Amino acid sequence: MAYVVTDLCTKCMACTRVCPVTCIHPGEGEAGLDQVPQVYIDPNECILCGACSAECPTTAIFPEEDLPADKKSFIQVNAAHYRK
Repeated sequence: MAYVVTDLCTKCMACTRVCPVTCIHPGEGEAGLDQVPQVYIDPNECILCGACSAECPTTAIFPEEDLPADKKSFIQVNAAHYRK
């Protein structure tokens, strides 16, 4: 289980600055940032530290098992970003 970014994300980059394994993309200065509505957590790289969730000012990041029912689709949204 990984952490999941939802549509509440404002791309403020607070999460990317605290992620110890750099599994949240696109980050500041990365290609494609302007073309996506949010950032995404790579479920294969996430180490479940929770730093991103604790830092997020919009409460957009949840542990997968704690996602609200109306945000469950974002499990696949995050994973799909890394299958491209």
